[in-house]
Amino acid sequence: MNRFSNKAIEELGYYVYSLIDPRNGKIFYIGKGCGNRVFQHCEAALQENEESLKLNLIREIIDSGAKVEHYILRHKLSEQEAFQIESVLIDILTYPKFNTEHVLTNIVSGHHQWDEGIKTVDEINAIYDCEKISINVSEGRLLLVSLNRSFDDAKAHGVYQRTDIYEKTRKYWSISKSRAGEIDYVLGVYHGIVRAVIKVDGYDWILYDEESGSYFKKERCRFYGTLVDDSPFLNKDVSDYPFGSGQSIRYI
Repeated sequence: MNRFSNKAIEELGYYVYSLIDPRNGKIFYIGKGCGNRVFQHCEAALQENEESLKLNLIREIIDSGAKVEHYILRHKLSEQEAFQIESVLIDILTYPKFNTEHVLTNIVSGHHQWDEGIKTVDEINAIYDCEKISINVSEGRLLLVSLNRSFDDAKAHGVYQRTDIYEKTRKYWSISKSRAGEIDYVLGVYHGIVRAVIKVDGYDWILYDEESGSYFKKERCRFYGTLVDDSPFLNKDVSDYPFGSGQSIRYI
């Protein structure tokens, strides 16, 4: 089966679905949609030359003589309900403390994963009852960057769409070239709270957005480094260091 009837589509509404590898019974993709969305991935794998984990796996399954299995997990949903259920399922199947292997080929994380997704109770408390940041000169020079346009996957568009929190935090920042080499840590800030800390190992300059291919008016900085999960800056309130009007960076 590769298509729903019009009557079935009317009854389904928005739905959440999974794609299964029949060779091992594993879910490899979670998605949401309406109409015949659930079948379009296999069509894309056969008709397009695009390379991705998902499409390559579908081609591998088909080349083996097997067929991708499609499951509708929940239906008769509103679009917002479908977003939420998809997000929860992606979180459950990718959260590292719950899984010894990442089984999904989804490129984009679940909607609201970083702000409303799975957290320990300590992380929840740190986010919603967080202390103000404390900074000592000996800890180095910091660059605060605003993630307000990129943090929430459901609302990120164009250049602000990024695959994970590291990519959201490290690029693409319009800063002075003389300043870039001075930065020790880049702190990704969402609604006044530090949600990511990168210890900077290096940087370069780029004139275009790798994801969309669109060009910037002038070169922007892209940092390289290590995501510091136990940083004392993480989940701290930085409201004492506001961004300027219309600005997305702040030096400390």
